[in-house]
Amino acid sequence: MRRLAVGVWLVVTIPASAAPGVSHPNFAHDIAPIVYRACAPCHRPGETGPFPLLTYADAAKHAAQIAAVTRSRYMPPWLPEAGTVKFEGERRLTGEEIRIISEWAAAGAPEGPPGEIPAPPHFPAGWQLGMPDMVLEAPQAFQVPAAGPDVYWNFVLPNHRTTSVYVRAVEIRPGGGAGLVHHANLLVDRLAASHEREVAPGEGFPGMDLEIMRSPFDPPGNFLFWKPGSVPHQEPDGFAWRLDPGDELVLNIHLRLSGKPEYVRPAVGLYFTDKPQTRFPLLIQMENDQALDIPAGASDFVVKDDFRMPLDADALAIYPHAHYLGKLLEAYATLPDGSRRWLIRIPDWNPDWQAVYYYREPVFLPKGAVISMRYHYDNSAANVRNPHQPPQRVQGGDQATDEMAHLWLELLPRGPQDRRRELQEAVIRHTLEKNPKDFAANLNLGAVMLSRLNASGAVSALETAVTADPGRAEAHNMLGVALQQVGRNSGAATEFEIALKLRPEYLAARFNLANSQIKAGKLQEAIANLRQVIAAKPDDPLARQRLQAALAAQKQRAGGQP
Repeated sequence: MRRLAVGVWLVVTIPASAAPGVSHPNFAHDIAPIVYRACAPCHRPGETGPFPLLTYADAAKHAAQIAAVTRSRYMPPWLPEAGTVKFEGERRLTGEEIRIISEWAAAGAPEGPPGEIPAPPHFPAGWQLGMPDMVLEAPQAFQVPAAGPDVYWNFVLPNHRTTSVYVRAVEIRPGGGAGLVHHANLLVDRLAASHEREVAPGEGFPGMDLEIMRSPFDPPGNFLFWKPGSVPHQEPDGFAWRLDPGDELVLNIHLRLSGKPEYVRPAVGLYFTDKPQTRFPLLIQMENDQALDIPAGASDFVVKDDFRMPLDADALAIYPHAHYLGKLLEAYATLPDGSRRWLIRIPDWNPDWQAVYYYREPVFLPKGAVISMRYHYDNSAANVRNPHQPPQRVQGGDQATDEMAHLWLELLPRGPQDRRRELQEAVIRHTLEKNPKDFAANLNLGAVMLSRLNASGAVSALETAVTADPGRAEAHNMLGVALQQVGRNSGAATEFEIALKLRPEYLAARFNLANSQIKAGKLQEAIANLRQVIAAKPDDPLARQRLQAALAAQKQRAGGQP
């Protein structure tokens, strides 16, 4: 303070940026390392960030904005709460890093010695992991409308390989404008039936949360998730997944509209390994969508699900999922000794930043541990992400304006053998406890019962499945197999015929129908069906064997006629 001659006291504040002898953070030494690590992967040409952050000029121009969004922890986008569990690739800034950024911006964003600014990170212009071993491109581009709600589209990618391979990594290139593709999931269709859902050959089909029917004996075990700015996940030795001839790949993408018509034609790169799969994780899904009936104005609507572990396992990764009313998302395990172990806690859910999170160290879940999902939803007007203003009643559903309560976990059962079946059966029965008429759960339970030679139990589960969804060919075919095993051959033939009406190219159902016709003495019909199977699969030894037996029986019958 200085005394003026007239006796008036005047308080003079010296700005920190002007205070003599005070050292402030600068870009060269303090800010560049933070920005290059946590911001540049998205803030660069071709990615989702609205402006680049690769140079001092880029950062200085947005210094105040960077300070504000990091101080509020809006950026960088990292949803899990600190201090609960540690994940790979965390982009969360420390409190000290946030303080440094704020101080730097307040000081006028000093550059520091230009010659000491580190080189910006290098990002490959093409495939991040190098040239893939196989590239699958969408057969046709999809036109994204200029305006309207978000679009969810599925591209069916045919696989023309003639031998099986093991895939260690997947990389997805969106094939459209920056920011157009929000995220994508790749699914493997072992039944090769997804093309039947296309609006026209090669054009794909709509749908947000896609369900692909899979055998319970070959369930999915790896997350195949992608979002802009992410580094493709590479599976360790022994964890690669198998791609068989004829498998279809389905790319499910979330598209954000840009205000003008645009086209996307994504491509998927697959990276192979000569290391076969020796470790067998399983993706399990906890959910309780049937409990989602959120009244308008409800600010804390809670949905729960609990699953008891039937064996010892390690959690490798986690993927929580809700829509725009989701607020607080929690998942934890209560151990047999009563202690709690966090799996994830997200205090401010934002579906725009959803991701798969890989644990830095596997989380051990002993037999008897109870995994709990607790999701809190805010359907009030105070929720800035509420798609309905004023709020409306919201129920579970596939649209973005509906809601979901899903939690996916990648679990690796402990032990030297493949123990997925034991874990999968527990998950199936857990689903049926909540929804006894669930189609997929009954279908999979039927398959499990068949594998355990419990054909009568399989018939019961599969009859429930075909009643729940009579338009699914695979359910009718499997029910036919179970009916054959309990001696109901006529009913089995009827189910195989229904399956073929629904899906004429379904070779397994045609082969099974031929076997049923042989048992019924309908040799001519059986021979015709077996010839169709062999025409499609000339190297099928079992079909050729059955055909020769049917022809021999027909010849013997003809020889015995008067």
